[in-house]
Amino acid sequence: MSISTELIKIIPKSDLHSHLDGSMRVATLIELARSQGVKLPSYEIEGLNQSVFKPVYNNLSEYLLGFHYTCAVLGNFEAIERAAFEMAEDAINDGVRYLEVRFSPQLLVKSGDECVTAFRSVHLGLARAAGKLRQTSDVRSGYDIPFEYGIICCAMRNFGHGMSIYFDTLMNVLSGSDKRDIVKIASFEAVRSALTARDQFGVPVVAFDLAGEEAGYPARHHSDSYEEAHRHFMRTTVHAGEAYGPESIYEAITTCHAERIGHGTFMFEPDRIKDPAINDKNAYIDAIANYIATMRITIEVCPTSNLQTIPELKGVIENHPVRKMLDYGMSVAICTDNTLISHTCLSHELDLTARVCNLDKVEFKRLVLAGFKGAFYPGSYASKRLFIKRAADKLDEIFNS
Repeated sequence: MSISTELIKIIPKSDLHSHLDGSMRVATLIELARSQGVKLPSYEIEGLNQSVFKPVYNNLSEYLLGFHYTCAVLGNFEAIERAAFEMAEDAINDGVRYLEVRFSPQLLVKSGDECVTAFRSVHLGLARAAGKLRQTSDVRSGYDIPFEYGIICCAMRNFGHGMSIYFDTLMNVLSGSDKRDIVKIASFEAVRSALTARDQFGVPVVAFDLAGEEAGYPARHHSDSYEEAHRHFMRTTVHAGEAYGPESIYEAITTCHAERIGHGTFMFEPDRIKDPAINDKNAYIDAIANYIATMRITIEVCPTSNLQTIPELKGVIENHPVRKMLDYGMSVAICTDNTLISHTCLSHELDLTARVCNLDKVEFKRLVLAGFKGAFYPGSYASKRLFIKRAADKLDEIFNS
């Protein structure tokens, strides 16, 4: 049985992996660039979509080029709040009722104090969008469920001069230090700013994440930061297996207490295992996959983004391992990653997955609910269960109508 695109659009959904700086409206980017004097290749939507935000990218460098422009206009708190509001509004219009917005404040602002303010600004934008939906008659009558959200702090595996004022300042102050030590310091400052925003200002920063280049920049360099998050009951996720093999996923789980994995696309690739001590590579992969399934470590799968950034997939969804993840019994949450950079929305990502995996109605509902269940929900466990039940009841109502 095929699941119609119309049905996918109207059901309540959750998006657990969505980057603020990759999910702006292109019109807003142009407006902010004009007002701030930021140079763009074009100041027309069509022109930017042809030169920067392409439907198909030739390589990862082309894909990442868009972040150069979005980060450039998100250097003040009003712009950050606006981007968060519009991101949430677009998600709500697509039927998303739970959204986790992740971003690296160190890419946007100058200091640790400003990182805290950046978290507060994202919160203000998301709260404004949530409040707007709450005022609708559908939510007030109980016909629709409210929009809820969390914020995820991203640390960077690696950075260099020119990425941001924050990183440039840190490298200048610590010039002569080992690069790994500088990376560790920046990562620890990121988690401390996230904890300050949460504990002193009530911002729903629900998790700590690690993004960026995997090869040569292992997660273990950030173990102190993850330990700090763990000690303060902040949930944890790691971008892993997006551009490296199973060992990156293993390290995320064993070294960083990862409760979720971002992407995990190369989980099943024995040829990408580098450690010569691993003799039976298939057994190693099987052990990791079964552990992930058993421990309900949710995989945040972003199909379109993966097709655009991983040449090995050749742009063909049938080459994506999402079906194999489901066959292992893993908790899989389908996500957008970057709605602007990838020209996508969650409805499209779910439609793509449902078709390639040939999901029936029961399997599709299970997939949708896995996103809600895997959420780093900012409230109590009891309130999360109630929220999931409301989403499940609404799903049943729509499917049975």
